[in-house]
Amino acid sequence: MKKWLIGLLFMLFAMVTVACSSDDADANEDGNNNEEETDSTSDEANTNDEAASDEKQVVTFWHAMGGALEEALEEIVDNFNHSQDEIQVNAEYQGTYDEALTKFHTIAGTDEAPTMIQVFEIGTMSMVNSGQIEPIQNYVDNDGYNMSDLEENIINYYKIDDQFYSMPFNSSTPVMYYNKDAFEAAGLDPENPPATYEEVEAASKQIKENNPDMNGFALQAYGWLFEQLLANQGALLMNNDNGRSDTPTEIGFSDEQGKSIFQWVENMINDDTFANYGTNGDDMVAGFLAEDVAMFLQSSASARGVVDQADFEVGVAFLPHPENVEREGVVIGGASLWMVDDNDQAEKDAAWEFMKYLQTPEIQAEWHVGTGYFAINPDAYDEPIVQETYEDLPQFKVTVDQLQSTESSYATQGAIMDMIPEGRRIMETALETVYNGGNVDDAYQTAVEQFNQAIENANTARGE
Repeated sequence: MKKWLIGLLFMLFAMVTVACSSDDADANEDGNNNEEETDSTSDEANTNDEAASDEKQVVTFWHAMGGALEEALEEIVDNFNHSQDEIQVNAEYQGTYDEALTKFHTIAGTDEAPTMIQVFEIGTMSMVNSGQIEPIQNYVDNDGYNMSDLEENIINYYKIDDQFYSMPFNSSTPVMYYNKDAFEAAGLDPENPPATYEEVEAASKQIKENNPDMNGFALQAYGWLFEQLLANQGALLMNNDNGRSDTPTEIGFSDEQGKSIFQWVENMINDDTFANYGTNGDDMVAGFLAEDVAMFLQSSASARGVVDQADFEVGVAFLPHPENVEREGVVIGGASLWMVDDNDQAEKDAAWEFMKYLQTPEIQAEWHVGTGYFAINPDAYDEPIVQETYEDLPQFKVTVDQLQSTESSYATQGAIMDMIPEGRRIMETALETVYNGGNVDDAYQTAVEQFNQAIENANTARGE
Protein backbone atom coordinates (compact mmCIF):
# COMPACT_ATOMS: atom_id res chain seq x y z
CA MET A 1 0.00 0.00 0.00
CA LYS A 2 2.82 2.33 0.90
CA LYS A 3 4.70 1.47 -2.31
CA TRP A 4 1.56 2.27 -4.33
CA LEU A 5 1.14 5.64 -2.56
CA ILE A 6 4.79 6.55 -3.06
CA GLY A 7 4.51 5.66 -6.74
CA LEU A 8 1.41 7.82 -7.16
CA LEU A 9 3.08 10.78 -5.48
CA PHE A 10 6.11 10.36 -7.72
CA MET A 11 3.90 10.40 -10.83
CA LEU A 12 2.07 13.53 -9.67
CA PHE A 13 5.36 15.28 -8.97
CA ALA A 14 6.62 14.44 -12.45
CA MET A 15 3.44 15.76 -14.07
CA VAL A 16 3.61 19.07 -12.18
CA THR A 17 7.26 19.50 -13.09
CA VAL A 18 6.53 19.02 -16.80
CA ALA A 19 3.57 21.43 -16.66
CA CYS A 20 5.64 24.11 -14.93
CA SER A 21 8.42 23.69 -17.48
CA SER A 22 5.89 24.09 -20.31
CA ASP A 23 4.43 27.28 -18.76
CA ASP A 24 7.89 28.76 -18.33
CA ALA A 25 8.73 27.99 -21.96
CA ASP A 26 5.53 29.67 -23.20
CA ALA A 27 6.18 32.71 -21.05
CA ASN A 28 9.76 32.98 -22.25
CA GLU A 29 8.63 32.66 -25.87
CA ASP A 30 6.12 35.48 -25.33
CA GLY A 31 8.86 37.60 -23.84
CA ASN A 32 11.16 36.95 -26.80
CA ASN A 33 8.40 37.77 -29.28
CA ASN A 34 7.69 41.01 -27.45
CA GLU A 35 11.36 41.90 -27.58
CA GLU A 36 11.51 41.32 -31.34
CA GLU A 37 8.40 43.44 -31.94
CA THR A 38 9.61 46.58 -30.21
CA ASP A 39 12.45 49.07 -30.33
CA SER A 40 13.77 48.84 -26.77
CA THR A 41 15.84 51.61 -25.31
CA SER A 42 18.32 49.36 -23.49
CA ASP A 43 19.32 45.74 -22.94
CA GLU A 44 18.45 46.17 -19.29
CA ALA A 45 14.89 47.18 -20.18
CA ASN A 46 14.56 44.06 -22.34
CA THR A 47 15.77 41.85 -19.52
CA ASN A 48 13.35 43.42 -17.07
CA ASP A 49 10.45 43.10 -19.51
CA GLU A 50 11.18 39.44 -20.17
CA ALA A 51 11.38 38.71 -16.46
CA ALA A 52 8.11 40.56 -15.84
CA SER A 53 6.38 38.67 -18.65
CA ASP A 54 7.13 35.39 -16.83
CA GLU A 55 4.76 36.51 -14.10
CA LYS A 56 2.51 39.18 -15.57
CA GLN A 57 0.27 39.67 -18.58
CA VAL A 58 2.27 41.95 -20.90
CA VAL A 59 0.56 44.91 -22.60
CA THR A 60 2.47 46.67 -25.39
CA PHE A 61 1.53 50.35 -25.44
CA TRP A 62 2.60 52.48 -28.42
CA HIS A 63 2.61 56.22 -27.78
CA ALA A 64 3.76 59.51 -29.31
CA MET A 65 4.77 61.42 -26.19
CA GLY A 66 8.34 62.73 -26.43
CA GLY A 67 10.60 64.70 -24.10
CA ALA A 68 9.11 65.78 -20.77
CA LEU A 69 5.73 64.34 -21.74
CA GLU A 70 7.31 60.91 -22.19
CA GLU A 71 8.90 61.18 -18.75
CA ALA A 72 5.54 62.03 -17.19
CA LEU A 73 3.88 59.12 -18.99
CA GLU A 74 6.59 56.64 -18.04
CA GLU A 75 6.23 57.59 -14.39
CA ILE A 76 2.51 56.80 -14.51
CA VAL A 77 3.16 53.51 -16.31
CA ASP A 78 5.80 52.54 -13.74
CA ASN A 79 3.44 53.34 -10.89
CA PHE A 80 0.76 51.18 -12.47
CA ASN A 81 3.15 48.29 -12.97
CA HIS A 82 4.19 48.44 -9.31
CA SER A 83 0.63 48.90 -8.02
CA GLN A 84 -0.33 45.29 -8.82
CA ASP A 85 1.30 42.00 -9.77
CA GLU A 86 -0.82 40.80 -12.69
CA ILE A 87 -0.15 43.26 -15.56
CA GLN A 88 3.06 44.65 -17.07
CA VAL A 89 2.56 47.64 -19.40
CA ASN A 90 5.51 48.31 -21.72
CA ALA A 91 5.30 51.88 -23.04
CA GLU A 92 7.12 52.30 -26.35
CA TYR A 93 7.68 55.64 -28.10
CA GLN A 94 6.87 55.54 -31.84
CA GLY A 95 7.71 59.08 -32.94
CA THR A 96 5.20 61.79 -33.83
CA TYR A 97 1.46 61.20 -34.09
CA ASP A 98 1.75 60.91 -37.87
CA GLU A 99 4.69 58.52 -37.65
CA ALA A 100 2.98 56.30 -35.09
CA LEU A 101 -0.23 56.09 -37.13
CA THR A 102 1.66 55.32 -40.34
CA LYS A 103 3.64 52.59 -38.61
CA PHE A 104 0.46 51.08 -37.18
CA HIS A 105 -1.22 50.87 -40.57
CA THR A 106 1.92 49.19 -41.91
CA ILE A 107 1.90 46.34 -39.37
CA ALA A 108 -1.79 46.17 -38.37
CA GLY A 109 -3.10 42.63 -38.52
CA THR A 110 0.32 41.07 -37.93
CA ASP A 111 2.02 39.71 -34.82
CA GLU A 112 3.99 42.96 -34.61
CA ALA A 113 0.91 45.04 -33.74
CA PRO A 114 0.75 46.47 -30.20
CA THR A 115 -2.00 45.81 -27.69
CA MET A 116 -3.01 49.47 -27.59
CA ILE A 117 -1.92 52.64 -29.36
CA GLN A 118 -2.23 56.37 -28.79
CA VAL A 119 -3.62 58.14 -31.88
CA PHE A 120 -4.25 61.85 -32.36
CA GLU A 121 -7.85 62.99 -32.61
CA ILE A 122 -7.86 63.54 -36.38
CA GLY A 123 -6.75 59.95 -36.86
CA THR A 124 -10.07 58.76 -35.44
CA MET A 125 -11.79 57.80 -38.69
CA SER A 126 -8.57 56.36 -40.08
CA MET A 127 -8.53 53.95 -37.14
CA VAL A 128 -12.25 53.16 -37.39
CA ASN A 129 -11.96 52.47 -41.12
CA SER A 130 -8.86 50.31 -40.65
CA GLY A 131 -10.91 47.37 -39.40
CA GLN A 132 -8.04 46.54 -37.03
CA ILE A 133 -9.42 47.87 -33.76
CA GLU A 134 -11.95 46.73 -31.19
CA PRO A 135 -14.24 49.52 -29.96
CA ILE A 136 -13.84 50.13 -26.26
CA GLN A 137 -17.64 50.30 -26.15
CA ASN A 138 -17.49 46.51 -25.84
CA TYR A 139 -15.52 46.85 -22.61
CA VAL A 140 -17.61 49.78 -21.39
CA ASP A 141 -20.77 47.66 -21.77
CA ASN A 142 -19.32 44.45 -20.32
CA ASP A 143 -17.81 46.26 -17.35
CA GLY A 144 -20.68 48.68 -16.73
CA TYR A 145 -18.16 51.52 -16.95
CA ASN A 146 -19.78 54.96 -16.77
CA MET A 147 -18.25 57.19 -19.45
CA SER A 148 -20.56 60.03 -18.42
CA ASP A 149 -18.39 60.51 -15.33
CA LEU A 150 -15.70 61.90 -17.64
CA GLU A 151 -15.44 65.48 -18.95
CA GLU A 152 -18.43 66.10 -21.24
CA ASN A 153 -16.69 68.36 -23.74
CA ILE A 154 -13.92 65.79 -24.14
CA ILE A 155 -15.96 62.63 -24.55
CA ASN A 156 -18.28 64.46 -26.98
CA TYR A 157 -15.53 64.37 -29.59
CA TYR A 158 -14.89 60.65 -29.22
CA LYS A 159 -18.53 59.58 -29.19
CA ILE A 160 -19.44 58.48 -32.72
CA ASP A 161 -22.81 57.00 -33.69
CA ASP A 162 -23.60 56.75 -29.98
CA GLN A 163 -20.60 54.60 -29.13
CA PHE A 164 -16.97 54.98 -28.08
CA TYR A 165 -14.27 53.53 -30.27
CA SER A 166 -11.37 54.76 -28.12
CA MET A 167 -10.63 56.05 -24.63
CA PRO A 168 -9.76 59.77 -24.33
CA PHE A 169 -6.30 60.28 -22.87
CA ASN A 170 -4.37 63.51 -23.44
CA SER A 171 -6.62 66.43 -24.36
CA SER A 172 -5.96 70.11 -24.91
CA THR A 173 -7.44 73.17 -26.58
CA PRO A 174 -5.83 76.39 -27.81
CA VAL A 175 -5.73 79.48 -25.63
CA MET A 176 -4.28 82.96 -26.07
CA TYR A 177 -1.04 83.69 -24.23
CA TYR A 178 -0.15 87.31 -23.59
CA ASN A 179 2.60 89.37 -21.95
CA LYS A 180 1.05 91.11 -18.95
CA ASP A 181 4.06 93.36 -18.48
CA ALA A 182 3.84 94.56 -22.08
CA PHE A 183 0.13 95.21 -21.63
CA GLU A 184 0.72 97.31 -18.56
CA ALA A 185 3.56 99.26 -20.22
CA ALA A 186 1.26 100.05 -23.16
CA GLY A 187 -1.52 101.28 -20.90
CA LEU A 188 -3.67 98.17 -21.39
CA ASP A 189 -5.42 96.34 -18.57
CA PRO A 190 -3.43 93.11 -18.01
CA GLU A 191 -6.41 91.58 -16.20
CA ASN A 192 -8.77 92.28 -19.09
CA PRO A 193 -7.27 90.66 -22.20
CA PRO A 194 -8.80 91.08 -25.67
CA ALA A 195 -11.78 88.82 -26.33
CA THR A 196 -12.49 89.59 -30.00
CA TYR A 197 -10.51 89.88 -33.24
CA GLU A 198 -11.10 93.61 -33.23
CA GLU A 199 -9.84 93.99 -29.65
CA VAL A 200 -6.71 91.99 -30.50
CA GLU A 201 -6.06 94.35 -33.44
CA ALA A 202 -6.52 97.43 -31.25
CA ALA A 203 -4.29 96.07 -28.48
CA SER A 204 -1.63 95.15 -31.04
CA LYS A 205 -1.54 98.73 -32.33
CA GLN A 206 -1.21 100.13 -28.81
CA ILE A 207 1.60 97.71 -27.95
CA LYS A 208 3.49 98.53 -31.15
CA GLU A 209 3.12 102.27 -30.56
CA ASN A 210 4.56 101.91 -27.07
CA ASN A 211 7.37 99.56 -28.13
CA PRO A 212 8.27 99.57 -31.86
CA ASP A 213 10.48 96.50 -31.31
CA MET A 214 7.53 94.37 -30.18
CA ASN A 215 4.83 93.05 -32.49
CA GLY A 216 1.31 92.68 -31.17
CA PHE A 217 0.15 89.25 -32.30
CA ALA A 218 1.29 85.97 -33.88
CA LEU A 219 -0.75 83.15 -35.35
CA GLN A 220 1.06 79.98 -36.34
CA ALA A 221 0.03 78.78 -39.81
CA TYR A 222 -1.49 75.65 -38.34
CA GLY A 223 -4.64 73.94 -39.62
CA TRP A 224 -5.70 73.00 -36.09
CA LEU A 225 -5.83 76.66 -35.06
CA PHE A 226 -7.84 77.53 -38.17
CA GLU A 227 -10.37 74.82 -37.20
CA GLN A 228 -10.56 76.16 -33.66
CA LEU A 229 -11.16 79.73 -34.79
CA LEU A 230 -13.98 78.43 -36.99
CA ALA A 231 -15.58 76.45 -34.16
CA ASN A 232 -15.42 79.45 -31.83
CA GLN A 233 -17.72 81.21 -34.31
CA GLY A 234 -20.08 78.25 -34.32
CA ALA A 235 -18.91 77.28 -37.82
CA LEU A 236 -18.56 73.71 -39.08
CA LEU A 237 -15.38 72.55 -40.76
CA MET A 238 -17.33 70.14 -42.99
CA ASN A 239 -20.96 69.58 -43.89
CA ASN A 240 -23.25 66.84 -42.61
CA ASP A 241 -22.81 68.10 -39.06
CA ASN A 242 -19.02 67.90 -39.23
CA GLY A 243 -19.33 64.32 -40.44
CA ARG A 244 -21.34 63.31 -37.38
CA SER A 245 -24.63 62.59 -39.18
CA ASP A 246 -23.18 61.38 -42.48
CA THR A 247 -19.90 61.31 -44.38
CA PRO A 248 -18.90 64.85 -45.41
CA THR A 249 -19.08 65.83 -49.06
CA GLU A 250 -17.74 69.41 -48.83
CA ILE A 251 -16.72 72.15 -46.42
CA GLY A 252 -19.27 73.29 -43.83
CA PHE A 253 -18.25 76.92 -43.23
CA SER A 254 -19.42 79.98 -45.12
CA ASP A 255 -17.13 82.40 -46.94
CA GLU A 256 -17.79 84.99 -44.25
CA GLN A 257 -16.75 82.60 -41.49
CA GLY A 258 -13.70 81.15 -43.20
CA LYS A 259 -12.41 84.33 -44.75
CA SER A 260 -12.74 86.27 -41.47
CA ILE A 261 -9.62 84.52 -40.16
CA PHE A 262 -7.57 85.44 -43.23
CA GLN A 263 -8.82 89.04 -43.16
CA TRP A 264 -8.03 89.32 -39.44
CA VAL A 265 -4.41 88.42 -40.13
CA GLU A 266 -4.23 90.71 -43.16
CA ASN A 267 -5.47 93.64 -41.08
CA MET A 268 -2.60 93.20 -38.62
CA ILE A 269 -0.09 92.71 -41.45
CA ASN A 270 -1.23 96.02 -42.92
CA ASP A 271 -0.93 97.64 -39.46
CA ASP A 272 2.61 96.23 -39.15
CA THR A 273 1.69 94.55 -35.87
CA PHE A 274 1.73 90.90 -36.99
CA ALA A 275 4.67 88.58 -36.32
CA ASN A 276 5.13 85.96 -39.04
CA TYR A 277 6.61 82.69 -37.78
CA GLY A 278 5.06 80.62 -40.55
CA THR A 279 4.30 77.05 -39.52
CA ASN A 280 6.98 76.92 -36.82
CA GLY A 281 5.32 76.85 -33.41
CA ASP A 282 8.63 76.58 -31.55
CA ASP A 283 9.89 79.79 -33.17
CA MET A 284 6.64 81.51 -32.21
CA VAL A 285 6.98 80.51 -28.54
CA ALA A 286 10.64 81.56 -28.60
CA GLY A 287 9.62 84.92 -30.05
CA PHE A 288 7.10 85.41 -27.27
CA LEU A 289 9.66 84.53 -24.58
CA ALA A 290 12.17 86.92 -26.20
CA GLU A 291 9.49 89.65 -26.06
CA ASP A 292 9.37 90.04 -29.82
CA VAL A 293 5.60 89.52 -29.79
CA ALA A 294 3.02 90.17 -27.07
CA MET A 295 0.22 87.71 -27.91
CA PHE A 296 -0.07 84.34 -29.62
CA LEU A 297 -2.35 81.29 -29.82
CA GLN A 298 -1.12 77.86 -28.80
CA SER A 299 -2.17 74.64 -27.07
CA SER A 300 -3.21 74.81 -23.43
CA ALA A 301 -0.75 71.94 -22.88
CA SER A 302 2.05 74.49 -23.36
CA ALA A 303 0.97 76.54 -20.36
CA ARG A 304 3.44 75.20 -17.80
CA GLY A 305 6.42 75.46 -20.13
CA VAL A 306 5.58 79.00 -21.27
CA VAL A 307 4.91 80.30 -17.76
CA ASP A 308 8.00 78.67 -16.26
CA GLN A 309 10.35 79.96 -18.95
CA ALA A 310 9.12 83.56 -19.22
CA ASP A 311 11.01 86.42 -17.54
CA PHE A 312 7.75 88.35 -17.35
CA GLU A 313 4.24 87.67 -16.10
CA VAL A 314 2.27 85.54 -18.55
CA GLY A 315 -1.47 85.80 -18.94
CA VAL A 316 -3.75 83.15 -20.44
CA ALA A 317 -7.06 84.09 -22.08
CA PHE A 318 -9.89 82.49 -24.02
CA LEU A 319 -9.64 82.12 -27.79
CA PRO A 320 -10.81 85.33 -29.52
CA HIS A 321 -13.75 85.54 -31.94
CA PRO A 322 -15.21 88.13 -34.35
CA GLU A 323 -17.18 90.78 -32.45
CA ASN A 324 -20.30 90.20 -34.57
CA VAL A 325 -20.76 86.60 -33.34
CA GLU A 326 -21.14 85.01 -29.93
CA ARG A 327 -18.31 82.90 -28.61
CA GLU A 328 -19.20 79.20 -28.85
CA GLY A 329 -16.06 77.52 -27.57
CA VAL A 330 -13.31 75.14 -28.57
CA VAL A 331 -12.80 71.63 -29.92
CA ILE A 332 -10.72 69.04 -28.13
CA GLY A 333 -7.29 68.30 -29.52
CA GLY A 334 -4.80 65.71 -28.38
CA ALA A 335 -5.17 61.95 -28.56
CA SER A 336 -6.98 58.84 -27.36
CA LEU A 337 -6.12 55.19 -26.69
CA TRP A 338 -7.20 52.45 -29.07
CA MET A 339 -7.57 48.72 -28.44
CA VAL A 340 -5.99 46.73 -31.25
CA ASP A 341 -8.00 43.74 -32.42
CA ASP A 342 -6.74 40.18 -33.01
CA ASN A 343 -4.72 40.14 -29.79
CA ASP A 344 -5.25 37.55 -27.07
CA GLN A 345 -8.35 38.39 -25.01
CA ALA A 346 -6.40 38.30 -21.75
CA GLU A 347 -3.99 40.83 -23.23
CA LYS A 348 -6.83 43.15 -24.24
CA ASP A 349 -8.53 42.74 -20.85
CA ALA A 350 -5.28 43.80 -19.20
CA ALA A 351 -5.07 46.85 -21.48
CA TRP A 352 -8.61 47.80 -20.47
CA GLU A 353 -7.59 47.70 -16.80
CA PHE A 354 -4.77 50.11 -17.58
CA MET A 355 -7.12 52.43 -19.49
CA LYS A 356 -9.41 52.60 -16.46
CA TYR A 357 -6.45 53.24 -14.17
CA LEU A 358 -5.48 56.25 -16.27
CA GLN A 359 -8.93 57.80 -15.78
CA THR A 360 -8.91 57.75 -11.97
CA PRO A 361 -8.96 61.20 -10.33
CA GLU A 362 -5.59 60.73 -8.67
CA ILE A 363 -3.80 59.79 -11.90
CA GLN A 364 -5.56 62.46 -13.95
CA ALA A 365 -4.62 65.07 -11.36
CA GLU A 366 -0.99 64.02 -11.62
CA TRP A 367 -1.15 64.08 -15.44
CA HIS A 368 -2.86 67.50 -15.51
CA VAL A 369 -0.40 69.34 -13.29
CA GLY A 370 2.61 67.54 -14.74
CA THR A 371 1.86 68.22 -18.39
CA GLY A 372 -0.82 70.89 -18.76
CA TYR A 373 -3.23 68.49 -20.48
CA PHE A 374 -6.78 68.48 -19.16
CA ALA A 375 -8.00 65.99 -16.63
CA ILE A 376 -10.30 63.59 -18.47
CA ASN A 377 -12.00 62.91 -15.14
CA PRO A 378 -13.23 66.27 -13.77
CA ASP A 379 -13.08 64.95 -10.19
CA ALA A 380 -9.32 65.32 -10.55
CA TYR A 381 -9.67 69.10 -10.27
CA ASP A 382 -10.70 68.66 -6.62
CA GLU A 383 -7.49 66.81 -5.77
CA PRO A 384 -5.14 68.74 -3.42
CA ILE A 385 -2.26 68.65 -5.91
CA VAL A 386 -4.43 70.46 -8.48
CA GLN A 387 -5.76 73.06 -6.06
CA GLU A 388 -2.23 73.83 -4.89
CA THR A 389 -1.07 74.17 -8.48
CA TYR A 390 -3.88 76.60 -9.27
CA GLU A 391 -2.75 78.83 -6.42
CA ASP A 392 0.74 79.03 -7.93
CA LEU A 393 -0.33 78.84 -11.59
CA PRO A 394 -3.81 80.36 -12.00
CA GLN A 395 -3.21 80.23 -15.78
CA PHE A 396 -3.95 76.50 -15.63
CA LYS A 397 -7.47 77.14 -14.37
CA VAL A 398 -8.22 79.52 -17.25
CA THR A 399 -7.66 76.70 -19.73
CA VAL A 400 -10.10 74.48 -17.83
CA ASP A 401 -12.66 77.28 -17.54
CA GLN A 402 -12.60 77.77 -21.32
CA LEU A 403 -13.19 74.06 -21.90
CA GLN A 404 -15.99 73.74 -19.39
CA SER A 405 -17.76 76.89 -20.60
CA THR A 406 -17.79 75.66 -24.21
CA GLU A 407 -21.26 75.31 -25.70
CA SER A 408 -21.91 71.76 -26.87
CA SER A 409 -22.71 71.73 -30.59
CA TYR A 410 -21.65 70.02 -33.80
CA ALA A 411 -19.18 72.87 -34.27
CA THR A 412 -17.43 72.34 -30.93
CA GLN A 413 -17.82 68.56 -31.07
CA GLY A 414 -15.33 68.67 -33.94
CA ALA A 415 -15.12 67.16 -37.39
CA ILE A 416 -14.37 63.52 -38.12
CA MET A 417 -13.02 62.28 -41.44
CA ASP A 418 -9.90 60.46 -42.54
CA MET A 419 -8.64 63.31 -44.78
CA ILE A 420 -8.42 65.98 -42.08
CA PRO A 421 -4.59 65.83 -41.89
CA GLU A 422 -4.48 66.71 -45.60
CA GLY A 423 -7.08 69.43 -45.05
CA ARG A 424 -4.92 70.97 -42.37
CA ARG A 425 -1.92 71.15 -44.69
CA ILE A 426 -4.08 72.87 -47.30
CA MET A 427 -5.13 75.56 -44.85
CA GLU A 428 -1.57 76.00 -43.60
CA THR A 429 -0.38 76.69 -47.14
CA ALA A 430 -3.16 79.23 -47.63
CA LEU A 431 -2.35 81.04 -44.39
CA GLU A 432 1.35 81.17 -45.24
CA THR A 433 0.47 82.64 -48.63
CA VAL A 434 -1.34 85.51 -46.92
CA TYR A 435 1.45 85.93 -44.36
CA ASN A 436 3.89 86.42 -47.22
CA GLY A 437 1.81 89.06 -48.99
CA GLY A 438 -0.56 86.94 -51.06
CA ASN A 439 -4.08 88.02 -51.89
CA VAL A 440 -6.67 86.93 -49.29
CA ASP A 441 -9.44 86.18 -51.77
CA ASP A 442 -7.20 84.09 -54.02
CA ALA A 443 -5.57 82.17 -51.16
CA TYR A 444 -8.91 81.47 -49.53
CA GLN A 445 -10.64 80.36 -52.73
CA THR A 446 -7.76 78.04 -53.65
CA ALA A 447 -7.85 76.49 -50.19
CA VAL A 448 -11.60 75.87 -50.37
CA GLU A 449 -11.33 74.23 -53.79
CA GLN A 450 -8.45 72.02 -52.67
CA PHE A 451 -10.21 71.10 -49.43
CA ASN A 452 -13.37 70.07 -51.27
CA GLN A 453 -11.28 68.07 -53.74
CA ALA A 454 -9.55 66.27 -50.86
CA ILE A 455 -12.94 65.31 -49.41
CA GLU A 456 -14.10 64.03 -52.79
CA ASN A 457 -10.89 62.05 -53.31
CA ALA A 458 -11.19 60.43 -49.88
CA ASN A 459 -14.77 59.40 -50.55
CA THR A 460 -13.86 58.01 -53.97
CA ALA A 461 -11.00 56.00 -52.47
CA ARG A 462 -13.45 54.36 -50.05
CA GLY A 463 -15.95 53.74 -52.87
CA GLU A 464 -18.49 56.23 -51.53
